[in-house]
Amino acid sequence: MSEQYEYVPHRLLSRRVRDIASGAEGELMAVINENVSDSVAYERWMELAYIRGASGREFTTAVANVEPANDQPKMAVGRQTIGSA
Repeated sequence: MSEQYEYVPHRLLSRRVRDIASGAEGELMAVINENVSDSVAYERWMELAYIRGASGREFTTAVANVEPANDQPKMAVGRQTIGSA
């Protein structure tokens, strides 16, 4: 039987994030590719984000639901030109 989880790098680790599904905010503690199947014969892997809320309790959500919190600048996508002549 293979490992049941593996850590995945993510650009928002240790940063304040928001779960768009619930609206809850906290610090992204880890992203883990985890076997969520309850069957030995069938494996189902999913990337889960572990977020620590203000209470100190961690909750999980799908990685696709994670975005930077509003109090942080969002990273620009693409190339920007500063000034032009």
